[in-house]
Amino acid sequence: MTSAAASPFRILIADDHPLFRTAMREAMSGETADIAEAGSFDAASKTLEDDQSFDLVLLDLTMPGVSGFSGLMYLRAQYPALPVVVCSANEDPTTIRRCMDFGASGFIPKTLGVDEMRGAVRTVLAGGTWSPPDVDLNGPDDGSAKLAARLGTLTPQQVRVLMMLSQGLLNKQIAYELGVSEATVKAHVSAILAKLGVESRTQAVIAASKIEAGQWPERAPTE
Repeated sequence: MTSAAASPFRILIADDHPLFRTAMREAMSGETADIAEAGSFDAASKTLEDDQSFDLVLLDLTMPGVSGFSGLMYLRAQYPALPVVVCSANEDPTTIRRCMDFGASGFIPKTLGVDEMRGAVRTVLAGGTWSPPDVDLNGPDDGSAKLAARLGTLTPQQVRVLMMLSQGLLNKQIAYELGVSEATVKAHVSAILAKLGVESRTQAVIAASKIEAGQWPERAPTE
């Protein structure tokens, strides 16, 4: 991580809408910030793999290569020390609470004014968290925080395997995509089931689908 005194903060804007990336870049004008952009989740991942000196990621929830909370889950698992702020047009309080449950350092609605956006980013860069002040982050206890905590224990590779399972890929196909053995995939699946507290791939896939949709099962699904 860089320091403000030594060099500009480095921010990655991961959003598939060029207009929003431009607006966020302009919002940061006048700030001590070096900004990079990515129009897809794969591009954002590649940027972070090649350069781990970023201080903050501004992440859209829905963009090519990612949906729901899966992108946030992956980044938090892969780069636990890197703050991620979700920027989304979805201002549903439940969605905001879930983002924070999954370890986001902030949630910035895309309707937020430029000055407020700038202030939110400053707060996170200073080590704090930021979310809309009118949203109660505690909310009703629907069991989702516990599931979020369990999902937070998955390794980056396990997150990838879970998302591929949700796409209907077989172990053999997942092994090919990840460049690992089928036995390794089976071990990942077993670990995923244990960490989520479910007994079958079907239950894990249902949980994953709920994650991506931003919805949560009231109880563990059964086959």
